[in-house]
Amino acid sequence: MTVPVIPFAEGEARLDWLALTDALAEGHRRPRAEVADGLVYRGRDTVLTRTAWIDGLGIAVKAATICPGNADAGLPTINGGVQLFDDATGMLAAVVDFHLVTKWKTAGDSLLAARRLARPDSRHILIVGAGTVARSLRAAYGAAFPDASFAVWSRSGTSAAALAEGDDRISAAGDLETAVAEADIVTCATMTTEPVLRGDWLRPGQHVDLIGAYRPDMREADDAALTRARLFVDSRATTLEHIGELKDPIARGVIAAQDVVADYYDLETGAFARQSDDEITLFKNGGGAHLDLMTAGYILNRWQG
Repeated sequence: MTVPVIPFAEGEARLDWLALTDALAEGHRRPRAEVADGLVYRGRDTVLTRTAWIDGLGIAVKAATICPGNADAGLPTINGGVQLFDDATGMLAAVVDFHLVTKWKTAGDSLLAARRLARPDSRHILIVGAGTVARSLRAAYGAAFPDASFAVWSRSGTSAAALAEGDDRISAAGDLETAVAEADIVTCATMTTEPVLRGDWLRPGQHVDLIGAYRPDMREADDAALTRARLFVDSRATTLEHIGELKDPIARGVIAAQDVVADYYDLETGAFARQSDDEITLFKNGGGAHLDLMTAGYILNRWQG
């Protein structure tokens, strides 16, 4: 049997943002994933492997190479691939483009949370950061909130203007505090280590989506944002003790682990939900190999028709 190799463009043409979030929700009805990460270093270069096994769904091994020096040669700094294996036999089932899985996993993760936590009447969405993930967020959120207008903010302003160019539904924001006040949904995808989003700027009824921080020394939102909001994560196991957004304030006693209301394994109980129109909800997107597996499985299903 020929093992399918799914490239980016051909694979993406068959995908749908809302259907992906449904697949992620369905994946969390299965037994909890077994996950493991591995890291190998050579100077500034890194090889990261992420493995997930979900009983009844299958196995995914996502390998990523991070070579910062590639930028000097005009090459991507992050490369890799995702291998899917059959749950019962362990046979290779597919090889999926790394960037395709990462793009759809990252934005789809946040979109699933927004479909549960943001007010359905949200009409103004602010994207903080204007890199590659920001473009994915514009597409993903646009699918679930088709009547919404978008604003994008970046430190330099240049990248925000570039992202907004040619899209009449999105504008570049000049002042971050003002843009936050005007937004119903604030989604952050930055590489900052110091908070850029302040809780004092938030107003009742908003939904906050935090994506960028992935290391223990990274924060996108300050303590006030966390204490003012009801807190949600995609997975307690991959966020609370690993990512600075939550690990740091928990260690300092600003919040407790018990303040995280729910993760995606609580979807069926109804706990992963907004309780009132006025509350502020805050979601931390931590990624995780189990979400790579669910996303890659969805991509394979759509590829096979």
